[in-house]
Amino acid sequence: MISQKYHRIVFSFFMALIMSCVMSLVITTFNVGIIPDLLLMWLKAWGFAFTVAFPAIFIVSPLVHKLVNLVLVDK
Repeated sequence: MISQKYHRIVFSFFMALIMSCVMSLVITTFNVGIIPDLLLMWLKAWGFAFTVAFPAIFIVSPLVHKLVNLVLVDK
């Protein structure tokens, strides 16, 4: 298994992988419809989306954690 000290990197990787997968499929299908080449188009879009999403999530996630802490109330 991977050491806990790599939590931020591993979290960013899986979050980017899953979100880029879902969003690229939704957006590709929305733009072109269900066509014979949809799978290939989606995989290309997913590859590109992941390369953008991974560093973006890695950079933005600390800010998001701070915003969540500001919004949540301890009881």
